[in-house]
Amino acid sequence: MYPEAKQSLYDPKFEHDACGVGFVANINGKQEHRVLALAIEALCNLAHRGALDADAKTGDGAGVLFQLPKAFFRKEVEAVGGTLHSDEDLAVGFIFTTLGDSYQISTTKKIVNEALEGVGLHVFGWRDVPTNASVLGDKAKNTQPEMLQVLIGRTGNLSPIEFERKLFLARKRAEKAALEAKIKEFYVPSMSSRTIVYKGMFNAPQLPKFFTDLEDPQFITSLAIYHQRYSTNTFPNWNLAHPFRMAAHNGEINTLLGNKNWTRAREREIHSEVWGDQIDELRPIIQENGSDSAAADNAMEVLELSGRDIVHTALMLAPEAWEKTEEMDSDIRAFYKYHACLNEPWDGPAAIVFSDGRTIGATLDRNGLRPARYEVYKDGLIVMGSEIGVVDLPEDQVVKKGRLGPGRILAVDTEA
Repeated sequence: MYPEAKQSLYDPKFEHDACGVGFVANINGKQEHRVLALAIEALCNLAHRGALDADAKTGDGAGVLFQLPKAFFRKEVEAVGGTLHSDEDLAVGFIFTTLGDSYQISTTKKIVNEALEGVGLHVFGWRDVPTNASVLGDKAKNTQPEMLQVLIGRTGNLSPIEFERKLFLARKRAEKAALEAKIKEFYVPSMSSRTIVYKGMFNAPQLPKFFTDLEDPQFITSLAIYHQRYSTNTFPNWNLAHPFRMAAHNGEINTLLGNKNWTRAREREIHSEVWGDQIDELRPIIQENGSDSAAADNAMEVLELSGRDIVHTALMLAPEAWEKTEEMDSDIRAFYKYHACLNEPWDGPAAIVFSDGRTIGATLDRNGLRPARYEVYKDGLIVMGSEIGVVDLPEDQVVKKGRLGPGRILAVDTEA
């Protein structure tokens, strides 16, 4: 017999999903530029986990999420003639719109201003984000958006979570208004009083060279998520780079169609004391034309802002395999059983890193087929990543190390 001949050069054994993802945090909550610098170092050391375009310069996407650097943006508020009474009153929205199109840019600003003022928030002004396009590949440069930041003030006696909900509602209104106005390009990487996202269609080393803000010593934080993308189920573009507003992800959500359909089916029946009559404005919860990661982030965001903490939310979306695990604690089993009535698992293989600006963590879905390793250092620093050794720190300073297994979760509360 003749050996069976292959019909093409494709062989599934060569197929990999290799996103690089992780986080850096000070467990004691100390804010410093070092945390962001180490996150960027880790990101650059995971550049091999990303993909490159044919120009050998355009990456699938890279980015960082970290705490909003209030001191830096206080100066920006003053630069546009505003007065900030307290750092807690400050939020920043990061907006992508059409590059160099004055009509699209002015319309974008008008839409965002009206959305923010419509929910009772104050707009101090706008900031052009300094960038260095010379580091980009041809495809990234040809699709680059205009990058703007809106400086936002809290009004009245809003609590921090109420402020965050107002920002979320304003973003949803602005997204719908931009769609109705037929804005060619409109995307909001982040709009928050807690965190900010810098991301784009980069290979990892290009990120800090493109966004010169990231080198500023006033960009201090006690936590940071980093991500290098290797897109598998969507084409790369600026909007789909990670992190999203609360999460970054390595792997695939293989239950995505079911998750999206069930979410859409339940949307007509959802109600909430938190949102009241405004709950209609949250629909659709899952935005169209997003990736599996973007959809999971949409779900996480609405659950957390509706009253659950971020760890509770992560365990709802990616529960461990509890049904036939006989030795599981009865309270934990009851937790999973109860939430199984509210949503189906978002199953991978997936590693998900998440943060609400105070707590940062990572979890593996029940399959556990993605690497997630961590090291804790004597000074309270914790580094988690897709590989060990992503930052160059002395090994003799490590006090604990390990890896996440199927359905396991690791979280750090930087305030507690």
